[in-house]
Amino acid sequence: MAFLFFVMVMLPMVVWAKEDCMDDSSTWSEYKVNTCISEVQAELRSLQASIEPNEVRIRSLEQRIKVLQNSIDASVTKMKELEEDVRNRSEKVSASYTVMSVKTREMYKKLRSEPLWVGLLRYEQLGVARRELTYRQESSDRDKQIIINLVSEIGQLEIDKRKVEEQKRSLSSMQAKLDVENTALQKVVKEAKAYQSKLTSQLARLSAKQQQFLAEKLGSLNLPSSLGGGTLSCVDDRKLDPGFSNAFAFYTYGIPHRVGMDQYGAYGRAKAGQSAEDILRAYFDNFEFTEGKEGENVKVNGVNEFGQSFNNESMNIEEYLKHLHEMPASWDSRALEAQAIAARSYALSEQRAKGWLYPSQKDQVVKKEANVQRWQDAVNATRGKIMTQGGNPVKAWYASTSGGYTFNSGDIWSRSTSYTKRLKDVSGDVGSFGDLQDRAYSKESPCFYSAQGARSQYNKSAWLKSEEVADIVNVLILAKIDSSVQKHLSQVDKANPDGAETWDMERVKSELRSRNESPYNTISSVSVSADFGVGKVTTVTIYGDTGSKSYSGSEFVEFFNLRAPANIQIVGPLFNIEKK
Repeated sequence: MAFLFFVMVMLPMVVWAKEDCMDDSSTWSEYKVNTCISEVQAELRSLQASIEPNEVRIRSLEQRIKVLQNSIDASVTKMKELEEDVRNRSEKVSASYTVMSVKTREMYKKLRSEPLWVGLLRYEQLGVARRELTYRQESSDRDKQIIINLVSEIGQLEIDKRKVEEQKRSLSSMQAKLDVENTALQKVVKEAKAYQSKLTSQLARLSAKQQQFLAEKLGSLNLPSSLGGGTLSCVDDRKLDPGFSNAFAFYTYGIPHRVGMDQYGAYGRAKAGQSAEDILRAYFDNFEFTEGKEGENVKVNGVNEFGQSFNNESMNIEEYLKHLHEMPASWDSRALEAQAIAARSYALSEQRAKGWLYPSQKDQVVKKEANVQRWQDAVNATRGKIMTQGGNPVKAWYASTSGGYTFNSGDIWSRSTSYTKRLKDVSGDVGSFGDLQDRAYSKESPCFYSAQGARSQYNKSAWLKSEEVADIVNVLILAKIDSSVQKHLSQVDKANPDGAETWDMERVKSELRSRNESPYNTISSVSVSADFGVGKVTTVTIYGDTGSKSYSGSEFVEFFNLRAPANIQIVGPLFNIEKK
C-alpha cells in the first residue's frame, strides 16, 4: 500500500506542473506551442510510464483475487462435503446406537425373566454355554466399538470443518484487502488515464497549431500542392555558385503534401506501362471502382490562382472536370485517366462533405476555359467512374511530387484514412539516396530533389555558410540544455514572433559557454542516416571544430526551420546535404 500512496500523491503534482500548457493555444506564439508540445509529450511519456506498472499491479491483483476466489469456492465445496460426511456419520451412529439399544433392552428383558444361570443349565455342555456368553460379549463390544469409531470420525470431521471455516475466513479477509487495494489502484489509473486523455487532446490542439505555423512558413515558399498551380519552379541550387565555400545546402525529396497520388509518379508509372486503374491501386488502399456517377452535380465557389471568380456555380461533374487544369495534357493518356478518376472522386467527396468546391488548389484548379481536347478525351474515357469505399466516394488526394514516398493522411494531417497509404513509390528496391534517384517514379519532377527557399544575396540560392550551419546547431544544443531560452532563438533576419530579443550567433555561443558547453564555430561536414523503408531521415550527424554530435532527423528539422535565414527550409521528412 505504500507504493499505492506514492502514486496517488504524485498525480496532482503532475497536473500542477502542466497547468501552463493546458490553456487555449489559439493565440500562442510558435515558441510556446513548440515548447508545450515537447513538455506535453514528455509528460505523456512519464504518465504512461507510471500507468503501466499500476496496470501490471492491477492485473496481478486481479489474478490473485481470482486465485483466492477459487480457493474460497473450493473451501465452500469442502465444507459442504464435510457437513455431508458429518450428517452421514451421525446417521450411522444413530442407527448403530439404536440397534445396540434394542439388543441391550432385549437382553435385559430376558435376564429379568430368566436369570443367566437358569439359561446356562439348559445347555447340555458347558462349552456351549461359554460360547453363548462369549458371542453375546463380542456382539456387545463390536457394537460399542462401531459407535466409538463413528463418534471419533464425527469429532475429526468437526475439527476439519472448523479448519476449513477458518481458512475460508482468512481467504475472505485477504480477498477483501486485495479488493480495497485493487479499487484504489483502479481509481488512480482511471484518474491518470483521464488526465492522459486531457493531455492527448491538448497535444492534438497544439499539433494543429504547429501545423498552422508550418503551413504559413511553407506558404512563403509558394510551393504548389499540385500541378494545377502552374509550372513547378524548383531550382537545382547545385548549379548556382554562392560565392563562398564551405557551402551547405539541404535538399528535400518532394514537396508537400505527399498524400495520395503522386502526379509525377503517375506519369512515371504510365510511361512504365501501368494502366490508370493500376496507378490508382498503387497509391490508394481499400477502395472499389464504381461507375455511373456522370449525372451528379457540384458547386464551385471562390477565386482561382488566375484571378477568375466563381459565384456558387452549379456544374455537372463531367463538365466540371473538362474545366479542370491539374495535369499537363501532353502526358501519357493513362496518367491523365488516373488523374480524371481521382479528381472526380475528390470532387464528389468534397461536395458531399461541405456542399461546394474551391476552384483553386484549396480543392482543385478549375478555369473558366475548358481544358484541351486531349484532357477532355481522358475525362470521356473514364466518364462517371470514381473510387468508393462503402459506397461513398473517397477523398482522393494528390500532389505534384512525393519524392519517392507517400504517407497516410494521419501522418501529415490530423485524421487518418484507411484508403491513403504509406508507399515506397519506386521500381525495385531502395537502400541509398542513389537508388532512390534512379528508381523513383517521380524522379523527373524538378521538385523531386531540391533545396527550398532562397535569399537575395549569394546568387539567390539556398546555400548556407559553414558558420551559419554552426549557428543552427548551436541553437539546437542551447535549446536542449535550457528550453526556456528558445524564444530568443528565432531567425535573426526577421522580427521575433514572441516579441523577445533575438540572440545572434555570438550571443548564442556566449550562452553556451556560460553553461559549460563548447559551441561550434565552423562545420566541416554533415551526414544523414535514413530509413529507406519509410522515407524518413533518422539521424543527422554534425562534424566541426568541437567534435561530432548526432540528433534525430525531426529535431534537426525543427531547429533548422526555426533559425535558417530568409525562407530557407527543409520541407519534408527525407532530405540530404549537398556541399561545395
